[in-house]
Amino acid sequence: MASGEPAAKKQRVEECIHSFPKNKIKVLLLEGVSQKGIQMLRDDGFQVEALKTALTEAELIEKVKDLHILGIRSKTQVTRKVLEASNRLLAISCFCIGTDQVDLNYAQELGIPVFNAPFANTRSVAELIIGNIVGLSRRIGECTMQMHRGAWFKQAVGCYEIRGKTLGVVGYGHIGAQVSVLAESMGMHVIYYDTIPKLPMGNASQVATLDDLLAQSDFVSLHVPKLASTKNMIGKEQFAKMKKGAFFLNASRGNVVVIPDLAAALKSGHIRGAYVDVFPVEPGKNGENLFESELRGCENVLMTPHVGGSTEEAQAKIGEEVAAALLKCVNEGSTHGAVNFPEVDMKMDPSIETHRVLITHYNKPGVMSAINSCFYEVKANVCQQFLSTKGSIGYVVVDTDVRTSTSVKEKLEKFENVIKVRVLY
Repeated sequence: MASGEPAAKKQRVEECIHSFPKNKIKVLLLEGVSQKGIQMLRDDGFQVEALKTALTEAELIEKVKDLHILGIRSKTQVTRKVLEASNRLLAISCFCIGTDQVDLNYAQELGIPVFNAPFANTRSVAELIIGNIVGLSRRIGECTMQMHRGAWFKQAVGCYEIRGKTLGVVGYGHIGAQVSVLAESMGMHVIYYDTIPKLPMGNASQVATLDDLLAQSDFVSLHVPKLASTKNMIGKEQFAKMKKGAFFLNASRGNVVVIPDLAAALKSGHIRGAYVDVFPVEPGKNGENLFESELRGCENVLMTPHVGGSTEEAQAKIGEEVAAALLKCVNEGSTHGAVNFPEVDMKMDPSIETHRVLITHYNKPGVMSAINSCFYEVKANVCQQFLSTKGSIGYVVVDTDVRTSTSVKEKLEKFENVIKVRVLY
């Protein structure tokens, strides 16, 4: 057998086994996605292009044509225009926690699930917060700048242990709770505020209002999502309610804090110091002379360029977690973990020869009856079915006999209430 024949034979087998050849599935991963995630997708046979940088809207509109999977981090904006330019997108993956950089509602309308990694970088962000609590309380930023200038000022004035101090955590989700555990292990007293009742970790206690937390805390750390209700939630009024000499930290979202008001509170001496990792406006690329903020030049202010989850461990976990979700979505039709889509995860039975029909439809009365009638009309044998709905759309996965899947697909594609149909085998 010639040396090129085994590979060619393998490709022919792939095309026979799968409803769509895996080596024709185009994947674009932006912003330096972890090599682990890239390799997982390549190992499954996908055609992967990985770029280190983000793309502008115009660049992405060109790239997204004929693309099956798009992977991004926090800088790339997947707007309505970008989504309108796509014609084959099966899924969008955010290799991070946040998904506000994607037009989730329009993606849902088009039948495109969006995945993220809500847990993988929790520890990295929590450790960064604890490190900066210590850094602020010991004036590490100022000491460092002084010594780089050649100065030597050894003093204890204005420097404190964090043991016995009160940490107020605003937003007691995965990261907030992890910060709570780490802070308590270092001897801090932890209180937290959330819009809903949350089970405390360790000896932490929930307070009734944000004002209660601000008044009691020596350190205030924000861990809230980007929502209409959290925009500018901390400003002049809230800083005034904090204890004089308290410290403020934000590694959640850039638009939840009014930065000029924070700068004013720092310059007045009411707030003793701050750590900020996220900003209302952030440069879209790395480089010199790109960052502007009212916080520049303020004393005892530590700043980092949105690196909360940027550790090698976190990025490897994120790559693995999101790539695994994408593989299940493409290969099995699973939408488990999608943030904008009905969650369906139906186990495939390898002992039965079936085709899997994936149907995204509008969530309206009578639609499922019409869908089921398609299977009945072609005398299809339905082996298993799983339906879920979210908002205006529904998603149903049906395992049916091999001989009828093509006929069912043709019928379903004619329904005005069916958004997308895909057959897997």
